[in-house]
Amino acid sequence: MPEQLQHYEVGNVSITQVVERVTAVPRDAIVPDITDHHLDTAPWTAPYFTDDGRLLLSNHTFVVRSDDTVIVVDTCVGTALPRPLPGDDTFLDRLRNAIDGGLDAVDVVLCTHLHFDHVGWNTVRVDDRWVPTFPNARYLIAATELDHVRRDDHMGVLEPSVQPLLDAGLVDAVATDHRVTSEVRLLPTPGHTPGHVSVTIESAGRRATITGDAVHSPLQFTYPELAASRFDHDSMQSTETRRALIEAHADVDVLVLGTHFAPPAAGHLHTVDGTVRFLGQATPPAG
Repeated sequence: MPEQLQHYEVGNVSITQVVERVTAVPRDAIVPDITDHHLDTAPWTAPYFTDDGRLLLSNHTFVVRSDDTVIVVDTCVGTALPRPLPGDDTFLDRLRNAIDGGLDAVDVVLCTHLHFDHVGWNTVRVDDRWVPTFPNARYLIAATELDHVRRDDHMGVLEPSVQPLLDAGLVDAVATDHRVTSEVRLLPTPGHTPGHVSVTIESAGRRATITGDAVHSPLQFTYPELAASRFDHDSMQSTETRRALIEAHADVDVLVLGTHFAPPAAGHLHTVDGTVRFLGQATPPAG
């Protein structure tokens, strides 16, 4: 079992990664065009694949504390419904223990997009009803994303994971560049879904980006044309989004936090021998 809590500091902002589960999945189930050649030419990605080439896919939440605001970025898979990826019943206990004041202390739940493995713990099942897991939080969803899912709910998330929040008046439909606090804002990264967002953190001269599903594997920083085409709304756009992320993050001091990266999920992009590599850091430094 991988370490289920990791802590990072970005200026005055603290980030805690809380893992629900890491699952080895056939790589063609997520990014179909990965070949053995890609892996052979990118040996630095070994921690993110099994010996037989399966992708280690982590589902985890990032708890971000900024300006006295507690933000939960994505809520993983959950266990109340059968899903293609397994959840973990003990996840909420770990999350509760990672937050001073528990789940009631969460001010904002930020959904990078509305796929099942990012909204599963938005709600819990109580007496045959779906109720908000974080009753005191505002749930932030890009308006573009919400409109899309209302038209095309092919993952079946609206009824269990979104509508109960709308009914409770807890949803804020926001712009894809919405500022959450003085240190945390959304970054439009469309392609995987129409309203997909990443999260940018800037504090005391330090910077970080939480990728969401703009990137599923660190290998995609070396080969941005490798798309999660089975799940992308627009793979051409998602590829252009990755290229833009690489241009903005390579060879600069920005901590990159992969929303689906197995440990180490945080690292930096460096150009080595003409190719961009994601160099994960095993021990998160402070500062």
